[in-house]
Amino acid sequence: MGMISEFKEFALKGNVMDLAVGVIIGGAFGKITTSLVEDIINPVLGLVLGRVDLTQLYVPLDGKTYENLAAAKKAGAAVVAYGNFVNIIIQFLIVAFAIFIVIKQINRFTRLSGDNLPK
Repeated sequence: MGMISEFKEFALKGNVMDLAVGVIIGGAFGKITTSLVEDIINPVLGLVLGRVDLTQLYVPLDGKTYENLAAAKKAGAAVVAYGNFVNIIIQFLIVAFAIFIVIKQINRFTRLSGDNLPK
């Protein structure tokens, strides 16, 4: 069997196609999650915390004071931009929870269908 025909057989298997669909949907889900965090959760959280823009939370490591994160970066200061890190953590938790729910439902449907019953 030649390399081309082996590759064709591999690429056309259901698992590869399922993986491709999963990657595409995962990319779209990532954009939805980013929008949810940046456009909905962060403004509400910032309002609750006293009108704080989470994306602007940072600590300059040179000890100087800057007007905002962009000014600190423009000045070449090393900064710990922990506000962005908080955004990424929130996004991760949302994605992890969504995956947990999907896996939980798949396991529930598998149990209900009797696939796990001894034969």
